[in-house]
Amino acid sequence: MQKSPKVLVLRTAGTNCDKETAFAFEAVGAECELVHINKLISGEKNLSAYHILAIPGGFSYGDDVAAGKILANELKCKLSDDLKNFIDAGKLIIGICNGFQILVKAGLLPGNQDLLQEASLIINDSAKFEDRWVYLRKSQDKCVWTKDLEEMIYLPVAHGEGKFITKDGAVLKRLKENGQIVFQYCNSRGDFTGYPDNPNGSIENIAGICDETGRVLGLMPHPERHVSGLQHPRWAGGKFDPEGDGKMIFRNGVEYIRKTF
Repeated sequence: MQKSPKVLVLRTAGTNCDKETAFAFEAVGAECELVHINKLISGEKNLSAYHILAIPGGFSYGDDVAAGKILANELKCKLSDDLKNFIDAGKLIIGICNGFQILVKAGLLPGNQDLLQEASLIINDSAKFEDRWVYLRKSQDKCVWTKDLEEMIYLPVAHGEGKFITKDGAVLKRLKENGQIVFQYCNSRGDFTGYPDNPNGSIENIAGICDETGRVLGLMPHPERHVSGLQHPRWAGGKFDPEGDGKMIFRNGVEYIRKTF
């Protein structure tokens, strides 16, 4: 496609990472628009006019009831047909932190035709808000968002409800067999360990998953907070890559749309 891919960055009361997410997409050539959920529900804006849906981090509706639950219900109950058509059209969705919680609780991840919730993100084992940088291992290359990404990356987390769990063992088995586990928490050597390297106690150290198409991605760490090497916590300590580890994720999404549409 000749024009820049169009990204809808969804927002509502409590969203607070929308501008950073838009900046990350714009840095790799996308055209972004911040759109309130009410504009989609009313029909003032139509999801079909965009190529990528980004659900950013924050505390939508104050995380009342449970993190991301209210916005997830709005998407599921009021926009399910639009979302299914969007995915069926080959377009992309990314949910970051609160956005990941929303995608899971709306049934869009791991993903099924009836949008049944099969997993959740619950209170961290530490019972406190975890705000620091973590190492992640890329688990597979099925997800279009992770093409050519380094095997290990370094991103910040900032969440109180990030422990990934599945409804039962069958769902976890399906995630493994279908290659839907995208990122796992690890230590600096790439080993799967417990707290604090796994900041929340997620099963199998899961930090991010995709749907079966590889086009819908959700992750708890914040790639939009590491698109420049200057955002690295040790940037002043010596040599660093001028491009942050998270930038490739956004570039992959934009390039996929350019090649597909």
